[in-house]
Amino acid sequence: MDLEGYAKRGILRNDKALEDKLADRILEIKKISRKHAQEIANAVIVEAKAVIKPRGELLEQTTSGVTMGDFGVGSRGMGDFYTHEKIAEVIGRTSAVVDSSHLDDSGVVRAGGEYVVVTIDGMHSRLSGFPFLAGFHVARAALRDIYVMGARPVAMLSDIHVADDGDVAKIFDHIAGITTVSELTGIPLITGSTLRIGGDMVIGERMTGGVGAVGIAENLTARIQAAPGDIIIMTEGAGGGTVSTTALYYGMHSIVDETINLRFIDACEALLKAELIEKIHAMTDVTNGGVRGDAKEIARTAGVKLVFEEEKLRALVNRKVLRMLDELEIDYLGVSLDALLIIAPPEHVDDILECVRKKGVAVDIVGKVVEGEGAELLINGEVHDFTPRFRESAYTPIKKLVGEKTPRNFDDMKRAVDVAAAQAIEKKKHIIERLKRG
Repeated sequence: MDLEGYAKRGILRNDKALEDKLADRILEIKKISRKHAQEIANAVIVEAKAVIKPRGELLEQTTSGVTMGDFGVGSRGMGDFYTHEKIAEVIGRTSAVVDSSHLDDSGVVRAGGEYVVVTIDGMHSRLSGFPFLAGFHVARAALRDIYVMGARPVAMLSDIHVADDGDVAKIFDHIAGITTVSELTGIPLITGSTLRIGGDMVIGERMTGGVGAVGIAENLTARIQAAPGDIIIMTEGAGGGTVSTTALYYGMHSIVDETINLRFIDACEALLKAELIEKIHAMTDVTNGGVRGDAKEIARTAGVKLVFEEEKLRALVNRKVLRMLDELEIDYLGVSLDALLIIAPPEHVDDILECVRKKGVAVDIVGKVVEGEGAELLINGEVHDFTPRFRESAYTPIKKLVGEKTPRNFDDMKRAVDVAAAQAIEKKKHIIERLKRG
């Protein structure tokens, strides 16, 4: 629970009983005396009042009036993709080989004559109560993002935040999950940070964090290289954090075991060893909003159209996972399958398929790249729309309640977000100019 946020809302509405209410909320979580809870509540209110109306350019916050939840940020759909486009605008042009404007899995710079590839992945928020599982899946995700750029990972780093009442053992369990992947792949976890969420201002047991990774490459497989005439290949997918969350919160716990594997990494290592990476135009992991989301991002970045065959895609989803998703009426094309998507010229496809299959990983051709824009899905030869929904497929009970439909005021929200992004850019420019003047 965010004590500071609760206090600020109470102050703004001039709640005369704020201190008592806040003490009640504290006592719901902490086993302390009423007197101590009142003291904490009072201190929180004192601090909240001090910063509720900050003065000065640096302290004035840019606001849009649009919340993260309403706009679908983090929900791997239209609002989330739009936000990431705006993030790239705020960052602006960089000297990087691949930066945020490419909407790729990682960023790339040149150093010492080589490509240095860097990525960061946040753990799945719903796995807070399952630290080992969260660590395993976020570590694997970070490595995937390095591999799909055509790079070989060389190191990992972690960032862990546990709320004030969380058990210290959460840290160890989480690190154990990360280093399970580390030891099996030989890619060391070399540094990191461990903090409390919000310090004294957030109570409860919630955990969050992320894992970053660094890799080195000679040839890149960035999305922008996808070209008409290319063939789309996909490996088998059993999901990761998203599928685990679905299984956990629908009480189908045995399905979680299906997600614990390193087949994606095995496939990438096989392609690297066979020196086939340089034959591939683009690679990505099927995560952000599922195949629907990745197809949109690749098509937009490369300026092409992607055409997929539904029967081929369905055949590559782990049977137990697919059965669960179908039973729960969750669109498997709109969730993270953690499969490897490869886009390559037709003359190299057979070698790629043979290489991956020799490693014991299922793989097949699932579509093609053509002239045009966007993406299409062929079902029994008929063309179906393949655009992402406003949010990724609703894969937990609460997500089904929130829904996937685009809000009626989405265009209004986009305009407000545009204004906020522009204001942030202007603020950045002004501070840069001020610092340059000394």
